Amino acid sequence: MPKVVLTTCLSIGITLGSSTVQAENNDNELPKVFHVYIDGELIGSVGSKDVVKSFIEEKVSEEEKTREDDLQLTVSQDIKYVPEVTFNPSYNNHQVINQLKEQISYSVQAIKMEIDGELVGYFNDKESAKEVLNTYMEKYLPEDVVEKFNDPDYEPKKDIKLSVGQSTYLDVSFDEKVSLEEEKINPNELLTHDQALQLLERGTVADKIHKVQAGEALSTIAGKYDLSVPELLSLNPEMSEDSVIQIGQEVNVTGLEPFLDVVATEEKIVDETIDYKTEYKETDELYKGQTQVKQYGQEGMKRVHYRLTKKNGQVEKREVLESETIKEPVNKIILEGTKVIPSRGTGSFRWPAAGGFITSGLGQRWGSFHKGIDISGVSNRSIYAADNGVVESAGWNSGYGKQVVINHRNGYRTSYSHLSSINVSPGQTVKKGQTIGVMGSTGNSTGVHLHFELYKNGALQNPASYF
Repeated sequence: MPKVVLTTCLSIGITLGSSTVQAENNDNELPKVFHVYIDGELIGSVGSKDVVKSFIEEKVSEEEKTREDDLQLTVSQDIKYVPEVTFNPSYNNHQVINQLKEQISYSVQAIKMEIDGELVGYFNDKESAKEVLNTYMEKYLPEDVVEKFNDPDYEPKKDIKLSVGQSTYLDVSFDEKVSLEEEKINPNELLTHDQALQLLERGTVADKIHKVQAGEALSTIAGKYDLSVPELLSLNPEMSEDSVIQIGQEVNVTGLEPFLDVVATEEKIVDETIDYKTEYKETDELYKGQTQVKQYGQEGMKRVHYRLTKKNGQVEKREVLESETIKEPVNKIILEGTKVIPSRGTGSFRWPAAGGFITSGLGQRWGSFHKGIDISGVSNRSIYAADNGVVESAGWNSGYGKQVVINHRNGYRTSYSHLSSINVSPGQTVKKGQTIGVMGSTGNSTGVHLHFELYKNGALQNPASYF
């Protein structure tokens, strides 16, 4: 309602448009007029305050009927009345009414929300503002916890006995100062629940826009504003990672820094696993480079009472109030071999395959000389070193395909050809019977088999005579 300043209280009768004023209570009382001011500016005089009041009430009522909400409107301007007692009163009710028609606007008594002195927006009433604050809190806290801490009579129990998996909140608050005060505003400035919640989450009212420069990509733009590419895309839903951006194109780069931080102190008891350690022990029962699991590890269990300080759901401080080991972990033990593989051969050779038989021997074949033996019909395709030695070569060798050559360092060399894969590398020491590859059909080969050659002091030998 309009603000009113009176210096004298009199009951009077008025006639609209008349310049004669008669006293209602006393015929001997001098006439009085009322000078009307809007926001400190004189707009004219009336014979009675009721002329202005009635007009305003009528116009406010008409305006309220045009709205879909149930807001109770008032006049935005500050209207004051200054009475004057005079022998020759002069006023013009029509003039004042016309001025009011031109100048008055409508407002509503609202609740202004400020956070650390920064305006967030306006709400219909305190209940609406508090409801938004509660909804924001519930983003990070259980609904029942928010409800409890909104109860002025609620006192959190600090010595509550917790069980495993249980938790209790000792304190819940906003990190910033939130103020709610009354203010008269244009009704169109009122925020809806969703609008207000979005503002609290975004932390800003206006979008920040970046104009694309030559040579820029989404990743470089995101980096300039401390955003990730997914965050940048969420601000620009019409774009994707595959979007081609143009020079001069406007991109929303509004960094999200919420207006409010929800701070909570929580205590909880949880069971946590204790990682086992891995021990390595040397053994001369294994060759160097070989390992073997002697004992598999088992996780332990501990019961921990935590006090957590959280900000927006993220733990910022973790204090251990009590910890009890329920089950000790069992360490994993791995044996590491120290036994040196002899690089010199024994002179006694083993069959280089897993069983099988010779399908083609040393000698003339198909118009050329066959330099070794072919082995197939095996139980599995593993190929083994025929004796101790050092790998001389391991890789592709023309028609031999994938081939391994072993120097047994006692005058003997053996080669293993047409392999599908190789398990050793040049310079590696191998022991008799060690897997060096897998039988295959690479190079000039008519089928899966092993081509095996044996040399003594550079001279080709018949491998069949060595087994």
